[in-house]
Amino acid sequence: MSIELKNVSKVFGQVAAVRNVSFSVKDGELVALLGPSGGGKTTVLRMIAGLEVPTSGDILIRGQRVNDIRVQNRNIGFVFQNYALFKTMNVFKNIAFGLKVKKWKKPDIEERVQSLLELLDLKGMEKRFPHQLSGGQRQRVAIARALAPKPSVLLLDEPFGAVDAKIRQELREWLVHLHDDFNVTTLFVTHDQEEAMEVSNRIVIFSKGNLEQIGSPREVYEQPSNEFVARFIGVMNVLEAMVEGGIARVNELEFPTPDLKNGEKIKIGFRPYAVQISTDLALYRYRGVLRHTFFLGILLRLELELPSGQILRSRITKEEYAILGLKDGMEISCQIKQFRILSTENATLTAEITPNLPAPLPLGEGI
Repeated sequence: MSIELKNVSKVFGQVAAVRNVSFSVKDGELVALLGPSGGGKTTVLRMIAGLEVPTSGDILIRGQRVNDIRVQNRNIGFVFQNYALFKTMNVFKNIAFGLKVKKWKKPDIEERVQSLLELLDLKGMEKRFPHQLSGGQRQRVAIARALAPKPSVLLLDEPFGAVDAKIRQELREWLVHLHDDFNVTTLFVTHDQEEAMEVSNRIVIFSKGNLEQIGSPREVYEQPSNEFVARFIGVMNVLEAMVEGGIARVNELEFPTPDLKNGEKIKIGFRPYAVQISTDLALYRYRGVLRHTFFLGILLRLELELPSGQILRSRITKEEYAILGLKDGMEISCQIKQFRILSTENATLTAEITPNLPAPLPLGEGI
């Protein structure tokens, strides 16, 4: 393993920023640390870097315990959210700084810096100073500086948070290509779910100092371990229900739950793509009205209202919407083709259930 955390905790005064966290990162992986503000992800990153010392537990890099090893001796590249470039140094000198500290020979420094300038599309900017660069260019200089000494691990703290949406997308693509080119073990902190899903091999999800789930983007989306993950990753309909006679009921909605006891309170979740709709009022079990259509580009998010007033969210493609001839205010029929029991009064469950339903229309799914 490239990085291992074993029962790591960090306490600031009376506040536990990280609680008993354990996970590992394989050589060459690109891993996202994802969660809301205050979740503990940046503290974990800083402990790996050596900028914070764990209150308890062990951090290992390539099998070596590094709790007491100084930052400069960990062979780690760190990219800060605010770039932290040296204002009085030009681009070349910023990238070369770590190499000079490590006493590389001048020809080797020249070769390494020129190679990185080429890879990060910074050629011709060697003599510019940070204030003469755009946000995206400054971030690429910061990444080049971190990569220059050939670190075994690259750490990035909210690396794209300070640039606009278009540049952020470009930087995401650069990060993936750089990771493929250098094959360096990379961890990056983000609160952006889409960013984590798009860029990483695996995602480590934090909330209030706790590690909630680790998995591939597909695993955390399709198999959330609890209600927090289900709500945080993507969009999910979450309903509170009561079990009676093997059926969990929420207003007119019924969900088969044969293994649960009568009177048990549970939470049920299902993604918008699991809500199938039709303008044929006899096709699906439930009736509703399409109250509002939200345009999301290729996809459309639909807000459906059932007779009880219960609101469901569905997603379909623009093509499906046109084929069905949908419009706001139209009456529709709908069904829920898959759902998960997120929790009961006594436990957190993760099993996905597919009810025995009519065959879906021959159209694509949303996401």
